[in-house]
Amino acid sequence: MPSTSYAKDVNGITIGYEDRGAGAPLVLVHGHPFDRTMWTPQIETFGAAAGPDAGWRVIAPDLRGYGTTTVVPGITYLETFAHDLAALLDALGLAAERIVLGGLSMGGQIVMEFARLFPQRLRGLVLADTFARGETPEGRAIRNAIADRLLGEGMAGYTDEVLDKMVARYNIERQPEVAAHVRRMMLGAPPAGAAAALRGRAERLDYTELLGRITVPTLVVVGEDDEYTPVSDAEFLHWHIPDATLTVIDDAAHMPNLEQPGQFNEALAKFLATLP
Repeated sequence: MPSTSYAKDVNGITIGYEDRGAGAPLVLVHGHPFDRTMWTPQIETFGAAAGPDAGWRVIAPDLRGYGTTTVVPGITYLETFAHDLAALLDALGLAAERIVLGGLSMGGQIVMEFARLFPQRLRGLVLADTFARGETPEGRAIRNAIADRLLGEGMAGYTDEVLDKMVARYNIERQPEVAAHVRRMMLGAPPAGAAAALRGRAERLDYTELLGRITVPTLVVVGEDDEYTPVSDAEFLHWHIPDATLTVIDDAAHMPNLEQPGQFNEALAKFLATLP
C-alpha cells in the first residue's frame, strides 16, 4: 500500500498527518501524550479501500507538539489546536465540506473547542473518554506541576506511573502489544510539547453551556473502567447534548479504541451509518 502519511505547512508549523481512504471526511484527534498512531485500528477499518466500513476519508493529524508535528514550547491553548485543525482542513481542500470530528480525552476537548469556534463546519461529533467542565484550581496546579516535571525529567517516570490508568491493568496483562503501543507513544512524546499542552488545558474553558447548543449528531463513548474520565463524565455529556448517543465499552479504561477496537469500531460504524 502506498504511504498515507503526509505533512503540510500551516499556521506557522508543519503538521504531520495520516490521510487514508476516499469519501466523506472523518477527522480523528488524539489525546495526551499520544500521537496519531493511537487511531490505527480506526484508520485501518474506516479508511479501507473495501469492506462494510469503507467510504470514509480518515484524516488523523499529529497535534502541535506531538508526533511529527512542530514542537512549540510554552503554552498551547485548546483554541490554538482547533485553529491548527481548521488550517489543515483548509489546506486539504475541505474548507467548504462538513466533517465528522472525533477526539479522545484532550482530543475530545479540542473537538468541543472546534465546535465552539467552527460549528458550521461540522456534520457529526465523536467524544471519547473526555469531559466538558472547566479546570478546578487544584486541577490547574496539578497540570502545571506535571508540566514542570516533564520538562525537568522527561516522559519516562510519568509514563510508568500512569500507564495502568491509560490502559486497564487487566488489559496490560491480556494485551501486552496494546500496552507496548501506548507506552511507546508516551515515551516518544516531546516533553516541551506535552508540557505546553498541559499548561493550555489548565486554562481551558468550561464547555457545559456549549453542549446544549450542539446541533449535530453526537456519539459519546467511554471505557467502563476509565479512571481519568469515568462513565459519569460521559453521562454528563450525554445528558447535556441534545439527542446524543452513549456507548460504554466493556473491559476497557481510558483507551477503548485500542483496548477494545472491535466494540469501539462497531459503535462508530453504527453512528456513522445514521448521519444525514
